[in-house]
Amino acid sequence: MRTRFPVFYAIRQELYDWRLWAGRAVVLAFAALAGLIVVAFTWLTEQASARFVWFQSSFWWGPLFWTPVSTVAIVWLMRRHAVGSTGSGIPQVMAALSPEVSKEHVSLYVSIRLSVAKMVLASWGFLAGLSLGREGPSVQIASGVMHHARRWLPAHSQVSAKGLMMAGGAAGIAAAFNTPLAGVMFAIEELTRQSEHRSNGLLLAAIVLGGMMAVSVHGNATYFGVIRVQNLSMALLLPGLLVAVCSGLAGGLFARLVVLSLSGRSNDWFSRFRQRAPLRFAAVCGLAVALLGLASQGATYGSGYDYTREMLEGSATESPFYLLLKFVATWITTWSGVPAGIFAPSLAIGGALGNDIAQLITYANAPTLMALGMAGFLAAATQAPMTAFIIVMEMVDGHALVLSLMASALVASGVSRLISAPLYSSLAQLQLQRLPKDEAQKKSPEGL
Repeated sequence: MRTRFPVFYAIRQELYDWRLWAGRAVVLAFAALAGLIVVAFTWLTEQASARFVWFQSSFWWGPLFWTPVSTVAIVWLMRRHAVGSTGSGIPQVMAALSPEVSKEHVSLYVSIRLSVAKMVLASWGFLAGLSLGREGPSVQIASGVMHHARRWLPAHSQVSAKGLMMAGGAAGIAAAFNTPLAGVMFAIEELTRQSEHRSNGLLLAAIVLGGMMAVSVHGNATYFGVIRVQNLSMALLLPGLLVAVCSGLAGGLFARLVVLSLSGRSNDWFSRFRQRAPLRFAAVCGLAVALLGLASQGATYGSGYDYTREMLEGSATESPFYLLLKFVATWITTWSGVPAGIFAPSLAIGGALGNDIAQLITYANAPTLMALGMAGFLAAATQAPMTAFIIVMEMVDGHALVLSLMASALVASGVSRLISAPLYSSLAQLQLQRLPKDEAQKKSPEGL
């Protein structure tokens, strides 16, 4: 029967193997749960941001005290109870997926406990007014939820723990940006390069389902609204190329600064101060972010979502130094060691860069150059050009700018590679230094 009717035999195997269907049900259920948890995390960060905006508008001097104190408290709690929750969260997931990490040590990077800590501490970062995003933390949060699913899988399941973490991390991006396709591309570009993970239909379905949870709650809304593009012509060629190259230079510089700062390899006074007194260093960073916020009249606080949306709508107050101030505030926030992502701030910085160039050369349609700057800077900072392109593509009204966005992301990523090593891969290597060499001696997690 098996040799004469292989199709019937395959169908029978599919229908009668309950373990196969039980495993699929568990994976999809946890994917939906991961997406909903990211939606809850999004709500928490939005509430925290709103509370800080009210506080800052009511007491302009308040952040000078509140932001440094909160930064110290976040770093203290993180170092004492959840060292693995520091930073973006993407390097931790990449480290957990590395073949160097055994299953006994995955909890150093991904777990339910770290997911809870990430949600609480990152939300506090928004409440403190730090310049950070929620997308990187969403990757680690969702990955921890999906990794927990392994406990419920039937014996001899074909779904590996690393496959679950990869799917969870990608679902986190999909849910955070409300773009399931970006989650799939992020999994391919950043989280794994193993063909068996790319071709696993169940894991791809889990990524899309996780992203669809955000769509079901928020509707088919885009991150910054809709960018309307008008009157495209060859006149966009030179301004677009200028934006792409400048985005690549700025994004490459940002990535290089972050890698050098967190690695502590430069052996400068600041790095020694950070290693010797991390809490005092965090206080200085929090105070610096507060001062930058005051200098920008509050524009550099948070993810940059509101100011960027105002720029796209043409209602933002002109601030010629916003680009520089937001760049520095995001770098300092990352350097402080708090749980913080860079995706949303990168979009804000790229949008400001495109807007500044449009004003400088008097280009008529500033939102077009802003879109190119968003795709370019995000691609340069993360060196994940296709993910950046897809995220920004979802914001554009129509398909007229699609090829230009792709070109901007690719050019900017190429320029960035001349300046800096890939950001997340470099930080993942630093995370791997936390692996214990033996039971008596472990590497310090300082600075990771």
